[in-house]
Amino acid sequence: MTHEEILQGLYDNTLIGNAPEVKDLTNRGLEEELEPEKMLYDALIPSLEEVGARFERGDYFVPEMLIAAKAMQGALDILRPLLAETGVAQVGTFLMGTVKGDVHDIGKNLCNIMLEGAGFTVIDLGVNVAPETFVEKIDEHQPDIVGFSAFLTTTMPMFKANINALEKAGVRDDIIVMVGGAPVTQEYADAVGADGYSADASSAVKKAKQLLGERGAPVPA
Repeated sequence: MTHEEILQGLYDNTLIGNAPEVKDLTNRGLEEELEPEKMLYDALIPSLEEVGARFERGDYFVPEMLIAAKAMQGALDILRPLLAETGVAQVGTFLMGTVKGDVHDIGKNLCNIMLEGAGFTVIDLGVNVAPETFVEKIDEHQPDIVGFSAFLTTTMPMFKANINALEKAGVRDDIIVMVGGAPVTQEYADAVGADGYSADASSAVKKAKQLLGERGAPVPA
C-alpha cells in the first residue's frame, strides 16, 4: 500500500467506525514509515471533523459519532507515545469531569476523544466529581480549561457550586470554565458564570479553541 492509500483508508474507516481496520492501518502505516503526525493531521483528525460536520447536519447521530470516535481512539492509543516523542504541538490542557451526583459519561467521553484528537491533553476525572476534587486537580495539573458535564437537571446546580469553589480557592480567574450536557443551555451557562458552553462534542472542540485564542494562547488551526 502507498502512503496515500493508507491515509485514505484511515480517513474512510474512521468515518464509518471500523475500529479493527483503523488499528491495522495505523500499524501498517508505521511499518511503512509513515509519520505518526501525518496519520493524525492528514487522516484521523479530518475524518473526525467530517463526522462532526455530519452530526451537525443531522446525517449522523450520537451512535455513529461514538463508533467513529472509538475507532480513532484505537489509533490514538498506538500513536500517542510516538507523537509525544516527536513533540507534536499540544493545543492546551483540558480537565474534564461529570459533576457530583451525576454518573453519566457518554457525552463526556465523546468530548474527551474529540478534544484529544484535536491536540488537547485531556485529564478525565470521571463521574460524580466533587467541587473540592476539581479544585485539587486544577492545582495539581494547572489546566487551561476545566469542563463540567451534567446530564440531569437535578445536578446542573453543581456548575454554580463548582465555580464558587474555584472562586473561593482563588483560581477562577486563571482558568477557562466550560459546561455542557443534555439539559444545559447557553442561557444556563451564562447564568452560572461559565466562560463557554457547547451542545455537542464537535462544537466543544471549536469552542475550546476559540476561548483559548481569546485568552491569547497560540492555537494551531
